[in-house]
Amino acid sequence: MEVEQTVLPGIGLRHEFTTRSGRRIGVVSHRTGRRDLVIYDPDDPDRACETVKLNDEEADALVELLGAPRIVQRLNAMHREVEGLVSLQVMITPGSRYDGRPMGDAQVRTRTGASIVAVVRAGRVFASPAPDFVLTGDDIVVVVGGEESTTAVADIFASG
Repeated sequence: MEVEQTVLPGIGLRHEFTTRSGRRIGVVSHRTGRRDLVIYDPDDPDRACETVKLNDEEADALVELLGAPRIVQRLNAMHREVEGLVSLQVMITPGSRYDGRPMGDAQVRTRTGASIVAVVRAGRVFASPAPDFVLTGDDIVVVVGGEESTTAVADIFASG
């Protein structure tokens, strides 16, 4: 999938792509933080036939709806392609040692060799969280690695 990026002076950035069925879709990210979802006319790819203005909350909701299933699909595809690769979802128990602490405090990669690829919080997906990402109770940490290493991560979050 080829995504075209265009700088819009004084406005922000526009990202566009063409679907397999030939429809052109774009997202304009304004400097103000607002985002517009743009659907172009099938007969004139330079003319927008529909523009939906999204506030931060609406843009986040759309990302969650589209992003979470894609992460799961990609992980499942990796499992089929790479023998021995395992993904595991580990819940952070409210009040546990890591509730309210930065993810890096667990030193998951150093201690186990596994990688945290996402954190799901209240239905919102945080892909590739940085070590300073603060975990909270009821977060679901998505871990990828070998069977032993992912089990070790579950043990770390369960008992420290």
